[in-house]
Amino acid sequence: MSNTLFERKAYGSNKCKGKKESTDAFTIKSYSKNAKEKLGGPSLAGAFKTREGKPTSFRKFYERGDFPIALEHDTKGNKIAWKVEIEKLDYHHYLPLFYDGLCETAHPYEFFSRQGVHDMLEHGGSKILPVIPQLIIPIKNALNQRNPKVMCTTLKVLQHLVVSADMVGEALVPYYRQILPILNIFKNQNLNSGDGIDYSQQKRENIGDLIQETLEAFERHGGEDAFINIKYMVPTYESCMLN
Repeated sequence: MSNTLFERKAYGSNKCKGKKESTDAFTIKSYSKNAKEKLGGPSLAGAFKTREGKPTSFRKFYERGDFPIALEHDTKGNKIAWKVEIEKLDYHHYLPLFYDGLCETAHPYEFFSRQGVHDMLEHGGSKILPVIPQLIIPIKNALNQRNPKVMCTTLKVLQHLVVSADMVGEALVPYYRQILPILNIFKNQNLNSGDGIDYSQQKRENIGDLIQETLEAFERHGGEDAFINIKYMVPTYESCMLN
């Protein structure tokens, strides 16, 4: 018999489905000359492929008119006009909803969620720290979407979050296992423009650079346990505190 027992079993299991070619890479044929060109390589894992976003709670609440916000235009562009003082908002209710909207890419949802988060972090003070556990899932969902625009927005929000109030950086350390895996995947996604101008760097939309900035912010504001926990999840990260 010319075929090995393994090859005959592999062929027979897929013969009725017309999938003989899918098993050839696991047979004696894989040892033949130019096998790679003939049989083909494995399919891409899709680690960098953008995932489809699900409808967010933020969009539902916005369309129902449940947010005390409106769009305001001035000479510097668009901004949010808050109908109440930001400091008096219920952060346990509103901040997680605005973080949920970070997955949005369509106007006006994307603008309101992004600017709303930054406004609330700017004025939240001591109200921010108790809400940290409720922000982790929205952050993780936004990063897992793997949309470059959404990731850049979320990374900038994370950088703002760690400096928004005392102890916030330390409070994020236990959640590195949920936040950092995606950052580890995209850490080296830098654009090389040669002698040209990299406009993504000028606009702070280079994912690799933003991830590096975010990890450094985590280390600076995360306390003594921050670095070892970052290093565990992102092995190629080097401390910025040694310089």
